[in-house]
Amino acid sequence: MNTQPITNTGGLLLNLSQNARKIIFAIGIVLCLMPFMSPAIALLSGLIVAQLSGHPYLHLNHKATHILLQVSVVGLGFGMNVNSALQAGKEGILFTIASITVTLLFGTLMGRLLKIEKKTSYLISAGTAICGGSAIAAISPVIEAEEEQISVALGCVFILNSIALFIFPLIGHHLNLSQTQFGLWCAIAIHDTSSVVGAASKYGPHALEVATTVKLARALWIIPVAFISTFAFKNRSRIVSIPYFIGLFVLAMVANTYLPVVKLISPYVVNIAKTGLTLTLFLIGAGLSRKVLTSVGLKPLFEGVALWVAISAAALYSVIHLV
Repeated sequence: MNTQPITNTGGLLLNLSQNARKIIFAIGIVLCLMPFMSPAIALLSGLIVAQLSGHPYLHLNHKATHILLQVSVVGLGFGMNVNSALQAGKEGILFTIASITVTLLFGTLMGRLLKIEKKTSYLISAGTAICGGSAIAAISPVIEAEEEQISVALGCVFILNSIALFIFPLIGHHLNLSQTQFGLWCAIAIHDTSSVVGAASKYGPHALEVATTVKLARALWIIPVAFISTFAFKNRSRIVSIPYFIGLFVLAMVANTYLPVVKLISPYVVNIAKTGLTLTLFLIGAGLSRKVLTSVGLKPLFEGVALWVAISAAALYSVIHLV
């Protein structure tokens, strides 16, 4: 049996064999497939695995979560109605434009005040403004960010995502937010689509519909922001990555709205998609090793927290008084 240290996975139980780590990881995955496992508990379970035994397939984790999240989001589209989604999109567009603009400007200012490396600060701001890890992944090649800069920004965003998944539903219930209000708030104030959907699914079906639609519409802003970034960082040779899965999500909504045959299988597809999302959150948690958590640094984390608190408070105030 292989008993080499697991220093590459970041776990604490360094004397575990590779097979033992794989068994622990497999048990976590199986539990995520059970109907009683919630998104928040799945994320927490992944975090525990990351700290205790480490992720035995860490080098594959980013690609796996990226694909699984996109497939799950498309599956959720089979549970949504086009007309309701359009209404949610109309309600969220002004919030989206205002919040993205303010967040990017505030982030630039904070980066200068804290003397944070420019590209790292910009990636944190873009991740907070648009859609977390997806925005960072799309914009980093455009500005020619280095691996360390990308890792710091991703670590910061994923840490705050994990916190949001737990506290947003608590705050929403405490303030008696309607499902529409909570869905809008989630879509604006939580970074990653996975945590947005996870938090909204706990709050209610309409909250999930509003949050998913507004968040995916928000994700499309990756394209103009990436183009602007090429000029801001004087690099016009890079091709901008377009999130094509959003188009598949729209097609799934259209099929569910207008094709009676699709409506018969939609509940099953949605249940599978929710399980896929739960598994995605487990994998994200399992990827947050001690090395990732400690690599962020105080200044970038402070910028990330300040941006997140500011956008969360402003969005909460807006949805309470304007929706």
